Amino acid sequence: MAAKSSLSDLDAQIEKLRERRRFLIVKSAERFARAATKSGLAEMEIADEEVDRIFEEIAARFRSREKTGSGGAPVPARRSTDSAAGTPKTVSNDG
Repeated sequence: MAAKSSLSDLDAQIEKLRERRRFLIVKSAERFARAATKSGLAEMEIADEEVDRIFEEIAARFRSREKTGSGGAPVPARRSTDSAAGTPKTVSNDG
């Protein structure tokens, strides 16, 4: 009988971890949505592929900082010159 209760305990722990994982994903999504809204990106029409590429660039920039331990000034983002997307360079957030 001890094995059954142990399995039940494990199942309960797994479910709690799944709930915690869902919660963290939602909180992360809300955080990025707030940043996108605050910066005006949420109102811009940017192709999903372009958004994915931009986020990959940002992630790579922060990963390289983690490796080097650099906490200095932010490195300017490098934009590809062959980008087909027509995103404006400056955006007015005056509404």
